[in-house]
Order: sequence, then structure tokens, then C-alpha cells
Amino acid sequence: MTQSSLFVRRVLISVFDKSNILKFAQSLIERGIQLLSTGGTAQVLADAGLPVFKISDYINLPEIMDGRIKTLHYKIYAGILGRRGLDDTVMRQYNIQSIDMVVINFYSFNSLLKKNKICSEEEMLEYIDISGPSMVRAAAKNYRNVATVVDSDNYEKILDEINHRNGLISLKTRFHLAAKAFKYVAEYDNAIADYFNCQLENNRCVTTIDEDNYDVLSHPFPKKLTFMNLKFIKKQDMCYGENPHQRAAFYIDTCEKQIGSIATAHQLQGKPLSYNNILDMDTALECVKMFDEPTCVIVKHTNPCGVATSNTISSAYVKAHQSDPISAFGGIIAFNRSLDKNTAQTIVKRQFVEAIVAPSIDRDCLSILSSKKNMRVLECGVWTLRKSDIDFRRINGGLLVQDHDVMTELQSLETVTIRQPTNEEIKDALFCWKIVKFVKSNAIVCGKNCQITGIGGGQMNRVHAVKIAVSFKEQGMLNVQGSVMASDAFFPFPDVIRIASEVGINCIIQPGGSIRDREIIKTADRYGISMIFTRIRHFRH
Repeated sequence: MTQSSLFVRRVLISVFDKSNILKFAQSLIERGIQLLSTGGTAQVLADAGLPVFKISDYINLPEIMDGRIKTLHYKIYAGILGRRGLDDTVMRQYNIQSIDMVVINFYSFNSLLKKNKICSEEEMLEYIDISGPSMVRAAAKNYRNVATVVDSDNYEKILDEINHRNGLISLKTRFHLAAKAFKYVAEYDNAIADYFNCQLENNRCVTTIDEDNYDVLSHPFPKKLTFMNLKFIKKQDMCYGENPHQRAAFYIDTCEKQIGSIATAHQLQGKPLSYNNILDMDTALECVKMFDEPTCVIVKHTNPCGVATSNTISSAYVKAHQSDPISAFGGIIAFNRSLDKNTAQTIVKRQFVEAIVAPSIDRDCLSILSSKKNMRVLECGVWTLRKSDIDFRRINGGLLVQDHDVMTELQSLETVTIRQPTNEEIKDALFCWKIVKFVKSNAIVCGKNCQITGIGGGQMNRVHAVKIAVSFKEQGMLNVQGSVMASDAFFPFPDVIRIASEVGINCIIQPGGSIRDREIIKTADRYGISMIFTRIRHFRH
């Protein structure tokens, strides 16, 4: 039976971190609430003059085994797990009292891990709490009838609610406390698991391993990982990471399997994927997904180097390769249409390829591609629109988490110059804008007729990025003249407009937002260049 509001009569307190516990307990006593407590906490409360019932007296058993056994008794767990209105008879039969709130925190195992060089293995083992996590899990499971408190920062809010509601705690509050409690236990268990794994890696423990059922436990990458409620399972170990001296593994999200992703793609031929292959293929595939028309994207070192849209993927590939054939060598190719025989033949004749990925691969392609036996060929399936999710990146001593940069539909492009872009220029501008999102900042993309004519990325200043992008003309590749230029962020100075005009750029698309926007717009007007503001930035670091 669920109680929307719980009247608190009895509270079990067992805390390692005793911050603010006296003030909290005193306030509970003043409301006539009975306190049950374990030895150490009970002594602190009693020394402060607070009436408290020792759990050892309640269960009529002393704490034994040097304190290892304190609360592991049916009267404690039945009192926590009892369902009001359902288990009342059995509780009366065995003289079990209901426990309405548990206030528990554990030995700080994370703190011990930081200084475990001065703690022996025996000492570390003694700090592993058994009954505490069990009571927290029991109370959180029974949140409909019990409040669970694991954080001293919640004491004041709980007291405010009890005082304002005449001893009652709402179901909503109990649910939030339960969610926090389960997370607290999970983090505690993860810290212990990390310690044991560290011991195994350092060969401090000899364990018999059933190799039919378990990985070698000392492996640096476990089979499963959990982070922010995302669950990952190891798909494969990498031969190495970005460089041969780095170990690496590839995990996939088990919570929501995205069809049409590298994580769920099926490899049809070729060598095992490397760490760098996966990074490049993910960029190529996510970029090609941005387009509705037949499109080919070629990626090298996580940057697109050739992109083109056409009426067929074969002609799209030819145009994409033509964008920068030098960089395309040893690159990754992605298509948004099924790979056909004609396109496969063209690829094999034109270039060396590390990997190809497409939603499907025509069966007659494999005999052609198998002539390059090391070439990796992946079939990823047809994708749906990617949902907004999170990205995260590890830094030394921390973690960065952000929303994924989903391409926002540009409903209201703003032309800010006197010259208006033509329909073809708008089409090319949107083509380049989709690509610039996947180029490392500072990023510049030039394109014409839905074909890349120049890319400059990963530069420390935007002027150099522009110069690299327009230098394709000097390198004997495509003519930049008449192209559209896309910039992932605003232009801080008007100098890039002059460079663009010298090579024949007719239209620029950029976010806008510089304090010099007015000066930059006037410069574009002076050179007869149309300029479109998107009001959206696409830095990629």
C-alpha cells in the first residue's frame, strides 16, 4: 500500500560522516521521533544528551566480529522493508517495529583509495561496508513507505518539510531521496571494484579464473561500463589506441542501439577496425547523414577532405575525390545510399582506401572490393533522425559533458548585405554549412555546385584557415572562383573578406555576432559579396 505522505515516528541513524548529525537528530527528538542507532553513532548522540535506542538492545544481540555484524538482523530489514497495511500482521507477530526513515552514509572508500599507499589490504577490506549499503538499498526499494537519507546536505530540507507538514514527508520527496540513494550505493560499489581491479593489475592478488565464464580479470578494460545512467558493453579490444603504445577498447551503448551508426555496423570484410578508423568513420558517417540527396563524404584524420552531392553516389564519389585527391589517399569513405557495383569499381581504380561504410552493400560489390582484402567494408543500416543526447570527454582530473551539437534547422537565414545571394548560392551555402560542423575549428569550407572546393581546419586563427581553404586553387585542384564560403564562427576582423574577394568568393555564410559585424558587412558590400548570418556557431574541438 502506498502512502502519499509518510508520518515519521522512528528513524534509524548509522553514519560514518557525522557532519551536522547532532543538530539533525536534536530536531527529530524535539518532534517526538524515536531514534535507533548503531554503536559509534549511538555513543555520539548519547554523549550529547540525546535519548537513543541502541540497535544491539533492540535486536537483543551485541555487535560481534569486531563490528562486522551490527545491523544484519531480520528485525532491522523487516522494519525497513515492511509494507504498511500489507505486512502489519507478521510484524506484530514477530514484534517488529516499522522504521520510517534511514539516515546512513558509509566509510569514504574513495578517500581511502586516494591514500591507499599507506593502508594495508586488510585495512582496506575492513572499510568495505556490508550492512550500510544493504539498508540503503532496502529503504530505497521501499521508498513508498520509507525515506532514505544518504547526504547530510539534505538534512535541513527534510527538517523543513517535516516541520511545515506536521511530521509528514511527501511521496515525491521520498522518490527523489531513493534515486539519490541508489546512485550513492552504485558509486560506492564502483569505487570498491576499481580498488580490486587495481590490485589485480598490479598482481597483488592471485585469483583462480574460470576462463569459460569470465574475462581475465586483470584486463584494463572491463566488459561493461556505466556512466550517467548510460550502460556500455565492450564490443572489441583495439590492437592499440591512437598510437601503438596506447591500449584501447571499443564500447557500445546498450541503452539505445542506434541503427545506422558505427557502433552497430556490421563489418563485411577487411582487417579489424583500429581506434583511429572508428573515429574517422564516425565523423564520415555522421556528416553524410546530414544530406538527403546522394552524397559521398571522404574523411582523413577526423576532418572531411572531400564531400559532394550528385544524382548518383558514383558521380558523388568522383566529385568528392576530385575535391582533394591527395588527402583522400588512405581515407575513409561514407555514403548515404547503398554501395553499388559501379561505385565500388570506381573506388578500387582511383584510390587506396582504409574503410568504406554505407547503409547497405550490394552483394555483387564484395567480389570487387575483396581484391583489396585489407579494405574494411561496413554495412550500417538505414538510420533515423538522431535524438538529442550527450557527449563527454575526459580531461586530466575531470570530465566535460555537453549536449550533442544537433544541426538546428535554419528557418530564418538573414542576409545582411546589399547583394542578395542567388538560389544556387543559397543551396551551396547550406551544403557548406552542414559540412563545416564536422571540420575542426577554426574551420572554413568552400563549395560550388554541391562540391567541396576547399577546406581549412584546425587552425589557430581564421585568416590561416581561409588561406588554406582557398589555396586548393594554387595546388591545381578545383577552381574556388564562384564558390560559397562557410565559417564555423564569426569573423573577428574584415581581413578574411578581402582574401575571399581576391579568389572570387561570391557568398559567405557565418554565424555573425562579432563586435565588428557592422564593419565586416560594409567590407562585404564593398567587394560585392553577399553574406548570410545563421546565428548558430559550430565549434568542433
